[in-house]
Amino acid sequence: MPREAPIWPAKARKTPAATAADAATRVAVIGAGAMGLGVAQSLERAGLDVVGYDPSAAAKARLVEAGIESAVSAAAAAAGADVLVVTVVNADQMRSALLGPGGAAKAMKPDGVVVASATIAPDVARALAREVEALGRAYLDAPISGGAAKSAKGELTVMASGKPTAFERARPALEAMATTVYELGAEAGIGSSFKLVNQLLAGVHIAAACEAIAFAKRLGLDLEMVYKVIMSSAGNSWMFENRVPHVLAGDYRPLSAVAIFTKDLGIASDVGRASNFPLPLAATALQMFLMTAAAGMARDDDASVARLFAKIAGLELPAAPSEP
Repeated sequence: MPREAPIWPAKARKTPAATAADAATRVAVIGAGAMGLGVAQSLERAGLDVVGYDPSAAAKARLVEAGIESAVSAAAAAAGADVLVVTVVNADQMRSALLGPGGAAKAMKPDGVVVASATIAPDVARALAREVEALGRAYLDAPISGGAAKSAKGELTVMASGKPTAFERARPALEAMATTVYELGAEAGIGSSFKLVNQLLAGVHIAAACEAIAFAKRLGLDLEMVYKVIMSSAGNSWMFENRVPHVLAGDYRPLSAVAIFTKDLGIASDVGRASNFPLPLAATALQMFLMTAAAGMARDDDASVARLFAKIAGLELPAAPSEP
């Protein structure tokens, strides 16, 4: 049988001694979007010393509203940090935050650890790890999954790879962020590879859910009843269960934007092509997200793929209730 990856049932591992030690740990969070803000809140709630940074004025305001210190730069946030959690959108932002002018990696403690949680290509993760480690800091390739709601509750899943010493140094932060932490190997790139598999499935399932609910509309079905029936049937998926309510409510405020999947499925497509591996379902889903983005919905919720089907077919999906 294959060897199981070490798993931390994080919430069950908390002890009074560990909690006391956690209080002395300074953690910087770079990126305060839907996921990063929740991470910062979870760290703060666990008693860690937290400071955040995001270049967006709106994101800074959300940090302050949540009672979290907002720094003026990535380097200022990372100054003296034991752990640096990076929850930005893409590889370019990750590199800039860590290694660009005024980058955070040099500013943190010399024995600190970077927890790199953006979805990036495995080869990029390996390259970043080499550069960060050349500065004397440790690096965990640690993508996260679970969405904004679980992020805010400290119930994420972390798919991480890196040296055992990096895991130990980052443990207080990881246990505060996540319900489950998978140790997937000693080399950067493994965690990112696992995340790509997850994102392939997530993107395909979202596209399929949106296609199905739009098809139900074409068939003249009661969409609320379709949702209820599918929820208890074999065709259900986590993404159907989670995203179709956005369609039913006509609410496309971005909990996870269309542009996230044009990026992530694009990375999967690039990696598949480079390894001479066909990804036909992922490629089809990618085109659906690209068409949705091209139709002006890149920054809207990824359930907007259903709106694209509705536009193509001349259907009217539920609209958001009018403001009183």
